Amino acid sequence: MSHPLLTVEDVSKTYDGFKAISNLTFYLFEGELRTVIGPNGAGKSTFFDLITGRAKPDKGKIEFGSDPASHHDLAGLNEYEINRLGIGRKFQTPSVYTEHTVLDNLVLSLKGPRGVFASLLHRLSSTDRDRIDEILKLIRLAEKRDWKAGLLAHGEKQWLEIGMLLAQEPKVLLVDEPAAGMTDEETYRTGELLLSLAGKHSLVVVEHDMTFVKQIAANGQVTVLHQGSVLCEGKFDDVQADQKVREVYLGRGKHGTR
Repeated sequence: MSHPLLTVEDVSKTYDGFKAISNLTFYLFEGELRTVIGPNGAGKSTFFDLITGRAKPDKGKIEFGSDPASHHDLAGLNEYEINRLGIGRKFQTPSVYTEHTVLDNLVLSLKGPRGVFASLLHRLSSTDRDRIDEILKLIRLAEKRDWKAGLLAHGEKQWLEIGMLLAQEPKVLLVDEPAAGMTDEETYRTGELLLSLAGKHSLVVVEHDMTFVKQIAANGQVTVLHQGSVLCEGKFDDVQADQKVREVYLGRGKHGTR
């Protein structure tokens, strides 16, 4: 069996006496698309914070790299170092450069140590141009490449931000509630986009829209968090039918986004 790309073992994190994460163990494999669900306060955001270095675990280990001989201890690195290793995060609210064009947003995000002005003045190599053209097609914004990002619809801004992540050539994408605030059509297209990335990238998608979860988890695993621990893990239909999951999450009707 292959070694996990991302290893989270027996991790705990407490804030002012509140145990946000409790003895959490989680493995992500190369090319996998994993969906994470859970009710309010389940620890989903803290989970992402720990992986990306925004927070440090009180105990446990967080390691990155599928080669056991050369993996990285993420708990000892800062956010910038973790991002450079190839872990990219997309927050729920899109943060694009609204006064710049769609194209410029992608240029600004290209992998490399350039600053904003250097990026915009930098002459793109043919490889960079091809990469951006490929991303524009993938996120369905090729025809709007010269639009200011602020003029895009909400769903299109979400796709642009996913494109900006892809421009950094990440190995792992952490995507926080990408379907929030979207129309049904935008939601379905977002699912298609994420499914098309699996295999080339490894993804962890936090979501609460169960129709969307069913779409993107058709061939993958769903992890259910509850009170900072893994309550259940498995195929979508098995998770949905699990009595414990129904009690703490699915049976509640409308639930929050955190």
